[in-house]
Amino acid sequence: MMRNAKLAAVAASVVMAMTAAGTSVSVLADDVSGNVATNGSTSMEEVIGALSEQFMEDHPDVTITYDATGSGAGIEAASTGACDIGLASRDLKDEETAKGLQQTTIAIDGIAIIVNADNPVDDLSVEQIASIYTGGTTSWKDVGGDDLEIAAIGREAGSGTRDGFETITDTKDECKLSQELTSTGAVIEAVKNSPNAIGYASYSAVAQGQDGVKVLTVEGVACTEDTIGDGSYVIQRDFNLITMKDTALSDAAQAFFDYCTSEDAADLIKGAGVVPYATSAAAEGTTEAAAAAETDTAKAQ
Repeated sequence: MMRNAKLAAVAASVVMAMTAAGTSVSVLADDVSGNVATNGSTSMEEVIGALSEQFMEDHPDVTITYDATGSGAGIEAASTGACDIGLASRDLKDEETAKGLQQTTIAIDGIAIIVNADNPVDDLSVEQIASIYTGGTTSWKDVGGDDLEIAAIGREAGSGTRDGFETITDTKDECKLSQELTSTGAVIEAVKNSPNAIGYASYSAVAQGQDGVKVLTVEGVACTEDTIGDGSYVIQRDFNLITMKDTALSDAAQAFFDYCTSEDAADLIKGAGVVPYATSAAAEGTTEAAAAAETDTAKAQ
């Protein structure tokens, strides 16, 4: 059951919304109205869908749209103002932050390695996965499977899932793909229909199970919420909201942004099959680093 995630508290009926420029505006939650356009990562469909549905239920005068164009297109849309909030399942690159873009991480998602359900292989190392995708390993028999040629299936250029996968496996610009597909669902479907295929997909898309596909363990570690959260499952990436630093969001967009990053959203994010950033090991490390930096600064004074 979805939580009742009201943005306004009874004792304080305003939400203090910090804009990208660092200024603050007060938004009466009950008075929020308007349209909010989100655009980007196809892997974030479950998360943004759950958050949008609950927010619109709480605020009937707000309409939130989601255009599943891929992370690269979503980042570009945020940069040009074609959408209010971009969605990216990868971190921003230096050239993108140089344009004034900033990311706010709301979740950590595992990139699941999937094969056809009939494939006898259950586990691969990161090194084996890299070798498969770069053409070094071409037969399943070389990794404990049947004598079948491997069909490596991946995502299109600009995909956040592809960027995360290639960064972690150190295969950027070296992958040799049998098929290059434009959505998470298309990769899952292709693997389901190909006995010799291997693919990668957002954990949130396969967390509840998918007929016809099997999720492999990587170096003996299963892809689960717990292992993603504690960092022991190594093939993972951030789910980010993308905005412009010096451009204020509309009241409706800012209120939705604040909701997505609030504690009220954590249960919905978890329910969508990913790990809320606030509860992850990455967030704990960031907090500890910030505290250490603050201590060092105090000592220096």
